[in-house]
Amino acid sequence: MAKVTLPPWITGIKGRLGDVVFRVSQSGETFVTRSPDMSAVEWSPAQEGHRQRFKAAIAYAKAAMADPHARAVYEKQAAEKNRRPFQMAVSDYFKGNDLLSEK
Repeated sequence: MAKVTLPPWITGIKGRLGDVVFRVSQSGETFVTRSPDMSAVEWSPAQEGHRQRFKAAIAYAKAAMADPHARAVYEKQAAEKNRRPFQMAVSDYFKGNDLLSEK
């Protein structure tokens, strides 16, 4: 993975460009990597199960960010732990905490 220093007239770049991916870390640094080729990967049953749980966690986090009450709770927790609210919601899903059903 290469670290990229952008000229001052470019404020930031992220996303896919051809077969490379530009990523911005939480600290604001930009990195460039080659796009992974996952076409030949055969997932084990355990990996597929985890992928499905992660898919559900992402769906929960998106719903939590859309709910004003849950979002406020996650924003407060995130500020205290120097994390992002979306990450806190994903983490909560895996811990079994569900703020959306507590209403």
